[in-house]
Amino acid sequence: MEARRTVRIVNRSGLHARPCQMLVSTALGFQSDLRVACGGAEVNGRSILALMTLQAGPGTELSFAAAGPDADSLIEHLVALVEGGFEESS
Repeated sequence: MEARRTVRIVNRSGLHARPCQMLVSTALGFQSDLRVACGGAEVNGRSILALMTLQAGPGTELSFAAAGPDADSLIEHLVALVEGGFEESS
């Protein structure tokens, strides 16, 4: 099974270390593989360092692509994290 979704970063700090860690921690709780794309680059969504290389700031779009038995659920959880501003206060 495959799932894809694009979402806009809404938190003020963008994709810094803490949000990257949250994305990776979420991804590791699922069986599906995860790729994250931004600005023409695509990286392994299970690697904090790889995600940080995207240098995705506020307002940037992230595209998630998951492949595996729980791909839909993984994508739903990731989109909720991003749309929720990674639980950062505004």
